[in-house]
Amino acid sequence: MSAQPHGMPASPTIPVAQHAPEVRGRFMTRVYGLVMAGIAAFIGMQVLLFEWRIAAMMAELIFRTNWLIILGGFMLVSWMANNLGFRARSRGGQWGGYLLLIGANALIFAGPLYIAHAIGVADPAYEGIITRAALLSVLAFAGLSFIAITTGKDFSVLRGFLMWGGVLALALIVGGVLFGTGLGTWFSVAMIGFAGAAILYSTQQVYRTYPPEAEIPAAMNLFSSLALLFWYVLQILMRR
Repeated sequence: MSAQPHGMPASPTIPVAQHAPEVRGRFMTRVYGLVMAGIAAFIGMQVLLFEWRIAAMMAELIFRTNWLIILGGFMLVSWMANNLGFRARSRGGQWGGYLLLIGANALIFAGPLYIAHAIGVADPAYEGIITRAALLSVLAFAGLSFIAITTGKDFSVLRGFLMWGGVLALALIVGGVLFGTGLGTWFSVAMIGFAGAAILYSTQQVYRTYPPEAEIPAAMNLFSSLALLFWYVLQILMRR
C-alpha cells in the first residue's frame, strides 16, 4: 500500500509507516516525547520513594528474600501493563496502563537503586554507578532506535527469538528461586543482548505496524525495553 497523499488526514487504522512524512515524523516525535516523560516520571517517583524510605524497605525485602523474585515481578508487571495499554480502547485506559507501568517499574527498581546508591557511597570506585548505567542505557537505546528506523533490514525475524528467550529467562529465574542458585554475570550479559534485540524489534514494529493514534501503547513498549536494558546494565556495573 502506498503512502497516504500529502495533506490528507491520518487514518487511525493504517500503519504510520504508510502515511505522509509529516504524519510519521509527528507520530515518532510524540512517541519519544512520551518515553522521555515516562523517564522523568520514573525519576520523580524514585525521589519520593527514597525520601519516604520505601526504597530502603524494598532493599531490605531483597536481602530477606531472593532478588530473582523481584526480577520476575518486574517482567510480569511490564507484560501486564503493556497488554493493558495496547488493548485499552480509550485514551484514559491507555494512560492508566502507562502510569501503572511507570509506577510498577519505579517500585521494583527502588530497592536495587537504593543498594547501588549505598555501594557508591561506601566505595569511591562505584560512585555515580546509577548515572553511568542510565547514560549507557540511553545511548544504546538511541543508537538501536536509529538503526531500527533507518535500516532496510527486517527485524521481525527477532520475534521468535524474543518469545523463546523470554520464556527461557523466566524459566531460569524460577529455577534460581526454587533451587537458591544465582544466575551470574553471563545471564546479565545475555539479557542485555535480549534487551537490545527487543529495542530493535519493538522500535521497528512501532514504526511499521502501529497506527498514528497508538502513540501511548508505542511509548509503553519502548519504555519497557529501555527499563529492561537499564536493569541489566546496572547489574553488570554493580558486579564489576
